[in-house]
Amino acid sequence: MTLLIAGVVALLAVAASSLLSPRLRVASPLILVVAGIVVSFLPFIPTIHVDPEWILAGVLPPLLYSASVSMPSMNFRRELTAIGGLSVVLVVLSSVILGLFFALVIPGLGIWWGIALGAIVSPTDAVATSIVKRVGVSGRVVSVLEGESLLNDATALVLLRSAIAGAAASVSLWGVLGTFAYSVVIASILGVVVGQLNLWVRAKISDSTVNTVVSFTVPFLASIPAELLGASGLVAAVVAGLVTGHGAARRLPPQHRLSDTQNWRTVELVLEGVIFLVMGLELSGLITQVRVEHAGVAAAFGVAALALALTVAVRAGYIFPLLASLRRRSRRGEGFKSQLDVMKQRFDARDAALNAIGPSGDGLPDPEQRRLALEQLRVAADSATSPGSAGGVGVPAAVTPGTAIPVGYARPDDRLNRGRSRRRRPRKPPSEKRIAWMRTRTIRTLADIDYYLDAPLGWREGGVLVWAGMRGAVTLAAAQTLPENTPNRSLLVLIAFALAAFSLIVQGGTLSAVVKWLKPASPDTEATDEERRQIIELLRKVASDVMAASTAAEAAPDAERGDFELDAAEPDAAEADATEPDATESDVTESDDIEPDAAEPEATESDDVEPDAVEEVATASSVDPTFSADRRLWKQRALDIIEAQRSALLDASDDGIFSAEVLNRTLANLDADQISIELKGAPPEI
Repeated sequence: MTLLIAGVVALLAVAASSLLSPRLRVASPLILVVAGIVVSFLPFIPTIHVDPEWILAGVLPPLLYSASVSMPSMNFRRELTAIGGLSVVLVVLSSVILGLFFALVIPGLGIWWGIALGAIVSPTDAVATSIVKRVGVSGRVVSVLEGESLLNDATALVLLRSAIAGAAASVSLWGVLGTFAYSVVIASILGVVVGQLNLWVRAKISDSTVNTVVSFTVPFLASIPAELLGASGLVAAVVAGLVTGHGAARRLPPQHRLSDTQNWRTVELVLEGVIFLVMGLELSGLITQVRVEHAGVAAAFGVAALALALTVAVRAGYIFPLLASLRRRSRRGEGFKSQLDVMKQRFDARDAALNAIGPSGDGLPDPEQRRLALEQLRVAADSATSPGSAGGVGVPAAVTPGTAIPVGYARPDDRLNRGRSRRRRPRKPPSEKRIAWMRTRTIRTLADIDYYLDAPLGWREGGVLVWAGMRGAVTLAAAQTLPENTPNRSLLVLIAFALAAFSLIVQGGTLSAVVKWLKPASPDTEATDEERRQIIELLRKVASDVMAASTAAEAAPDAERGDFELDAAEPDAAEADATEPDATESDVTESDDIEPDAAEPEATESDDVEPDAVEEVATASSVDPTFSADRRLWKQRALDIIEAQRSALLDASDDGIFSAEVLNRTLANLDADQISIELKGAPPEI
């Protein structure tokens, strides 16, 4: 009963901290840590100790999985260099430097145990992202911090394992590198396999509740086999989450994804809150143990304070050169932009010509014109996919039916290689698959260059990244995995705890003020509004194309059978409602912003009943069969429009044309529209 009461109180504390956080302008984890520390010193509270395996194997995998599912894969790919540097290189560098420091200031510790403690206090916590999001910083800063927190825990734990092995026996540097490479590669493979199987299985489940229950097992299905194979279970869980997040929009229905999001947010809130609360509650017991074994805790707190200052210095010494190299890479990319623009123009011209003449040249009546036009398309594709073909040669002119083929068009290799030996073997023309791949690669690279140039990471953003590197609960959990024969074990655990607590309270408590003082670049509202306008235009075009194709396909058969024709005003209403700018800008999670009839067409003259309730629709259809048929046709067309719009947005996401934030919000609104339409139900068959 005591444990049950403690669990209920802990859940209430987590809920209360979440409610108080916006009012106090303090992150919820900081409130829980301080509350836990205060409660731990109450005389009637017993010493609390939690098995670290519960945190490392039971709490961290679902937390990291949930974070990786919600992280846009486009942002992760674009910031992979910075994320990899911070989560791997910086962790190793910090561990070694801190290891030397700990070996120097703690008598009899040794270099390997010093590196082990350095690995424990090196990984950062994701709590900083919630703070920087609230104060408003560049999306690149948030993406880097989120990506870093996903992977640095795994790097630190692998390094900790290697350092403990090095303390027990002689281990070479190559042995440590080999262990790390094996751990990451095997875990990544398992994560990809589990992520794909997760999507495949859940796509066949129709019940949203069952689907969510299955999703709760995914992080453990990835992490447990990885740990049994000696790899990193955390990396496996993260990779499985990234794969799931990338493919969920295409393979899972919106009801399932909405259910997943809501339930996983609850799980994340509870697990993260409990882990920080437990972190604070364990302080009293640690202090008591160190007082008994080392006659005081002042030395531990002093070493922790110095180590925290050293971690900030090492982080600053790595981040600023890293950002400088990223800016140089952005400038180099700007130099290639003109060449990529030419390649994109070639692809666009080829597509325009192909649309004009048809895929087999049916749009041109004359056989000779058809043959020459198809040859031009082949040469244009050959030119666009050739290395070093960034010049203006080979750009096909627009071709329209009934017009003459442009004169003077020559193959690029004929112009460039004129006079060379004719013994050169002709190059095989590129396939349509390669052309599509090259086109996507070109568009994506251009979008990436614009992304880096529009939001550069300068010294102000670097300062935020440095100060946001606070430590968290994984530090305390990892410290408690130290073997019992570790020299000065209780002292090392207290140092790790004190460093994490100081970091959370000092850095976390002042991060908002630091951001306001540094004044880094904030999100560009004008660019966001322009993206929304472009997305609205895209959605309207897609809706128009779907309606035109649907009308053309049904017009002739319907006329022969004497079937009904949908009133012309309804497609316009469905199209306008599905792409309403206000709906695009709203947040799907705010129910007040979503009208239940947002995608509902206006009633026709024969509709005397409001189409809001299924019962009313059924009654109307029993009296007027035309109403039932009209409504079924409207519903199917509305769903077809939404599906086509979602596919277009996901293609744009793959190309990197729009920002992930705007795309995700628009996709969420499409999901809300689809759920609203589906929940209204279809009329019964007549």
